[in-house]
Amino acid sequence: MTVPSEMKALLLVGDGYTRTPSGSVLEAMELYLEPGSIAVPTPGPSQVLIKVSLASINPSDVAFIKGQYGQPRAKGQPAGFEGVGTVVASGDEPYPKSLISKRVAFATGVSNWGSWAEYAVAEAAACIPLLDTVRDEDGAAMIVNPITALAMFDIVKQEGEKAFVMTAGASQLCKLIIGLAREEGFRPIVTVRRDDQIALLKELGAAHVLNEKAPDFKAALREVMKAEQPRIFLDAVTGPLASAIFDAMPKRSRWIIYGRLDPEATVIREPGQLIFQHKHIEGFWLSEWMRQFRDRRGPAILEAQKRFSDGRWSTDVTAVVPLAEAMARVPAELAKPNGKVFIRP
Repeated sequence: MTVPSEMKALLLVGDGYTRTPSGSVLEAMELYLEPGSIAVPTPGPSQVLIKVSLASINPSDVAFIKGQYGQPRAKGQPAGFEGVGTVVASGDEPYPKSLISKRVAFATGVSNWGSWAEYAVAEAAACIPLLDTVRDEDGAAMIVNPITALAMFDIVKQEGEKAFVMTAGASQLCKLIIGLAREEGFRPIVTVRRDDQIALLKELGAAHVLNEKAPDFKAALREVMKAEQPRIFLDAVTGPLASAIFDAMPKRSRWIIYGRLDPEATVIREPGQLIFQHKHIEGFWLSEWMRQFRDRRGPAILEAQKRFSDGRWSTDVTAVVPLAEAMARVPAELAKPNGKVFIRP
């Protein structure tokens, strides 16, 4: 395949980190990105160049372009952490060369050549050759949510308690975890913001679905905590909601934070719980998990592909937006509930 010298991309207008955090909602693309043309990158020795077929938009992408993620922005570079495409060139090392012409799911990591572009560079080690039975929509969302779901559900299983708690229950990640839990007899307790999400999540396998906006939420929460005694709390939200949940949980509970959808302050209502009830607060970052548990990465990737291939998992799609329309359409599409938004170059 002939590779052009230039490509179209959505380019970052900010650099580094923001001094004024503004929450998790993408108000307008123009505040953080601009469409433009840029030279097609050349892969380094351990890297590959990918012609992007489909790129995913995750909450971590929104946090990143707003300068609120754990990785600094590079002004003028393409955004986008994850996608699917075909490898068209590689560096000189043997493994990258073996990926040429293969369809791969990829994560851009710290390469600063994001997936919201016609071409992207990724480390070969961060690419997953895909089975033919995996759809592009599933391949483009293969790494961030599915691998996180498998990794965090492992934590739940290791704890030994059948009940566990999750915020942002209608998210794609939580839906994947709910499916895993149902298969193995676990009892997810999830929170949502709208009543119309309750029936769907119960059908998927959630044991309890609590609307955090309901007037009786705190009473219902206390009742469920007393009955189920969950000790793992997987939290994407933080803020007052997470504070209330953690406060209501039993002794030896673990609050595992992997996102911050709520910009409000997160208050530890009773710090004595950490001393006298042996409660713990910790974080989860997929990049660190993949570095720390390299032996689990391969089996998790194979398991995710099998689940997407046989239909046990499927990515809910809200919209596939052409790259040329992304600046105008993406914020409104992201505001719709229950599905993922993709960019197609």
